[in-house]
Amino acid sequence: MRRLGDLEAEIMDRLWTWNRPATVREVVNDINETRPLAYTTVMTVTNILYSKGWLSRSKQGRAWLYTPVRSREAYAAALMEDGLGASKDRSAALVHFVEGMSEDEVAALRRALRSVGQQAKP
Repeated sequence: MRRLGDLEAEIMDRLWTWNRPATVREVVNDINETRPLAYTTVMTVTNILYSKGWLSRSKQGRAWLYTPVRSREAYAAALMEDGLGASKDRSAALVHFVEGMSEDEVAALRRALRSVGQQAKP
């Protein structure tokens, strides 16, 4: 999976945070609170995200409402999977990754592993 570009990530971050469908106009207005960006630029990148399968859309009047297809967590997991795939020794890569985690993150990982293990049992 290719990492999202800066503007792609900025658009997706807003849609993930809002957790509701939104128009390009809403995204542009929010971005313009911190920096100027043209409506057509955001519309083009939003359309690209739709074409790549990151967003779904539905018509509301004359405007499109965009909704993320994948969660932020699914995106992060796919990036981690790609990172592991870059190593010839996945186990060693995992060890290095876990060594850099905080105690809270390690505890969360343990809970996740237990949860997945329980789901796998018949």
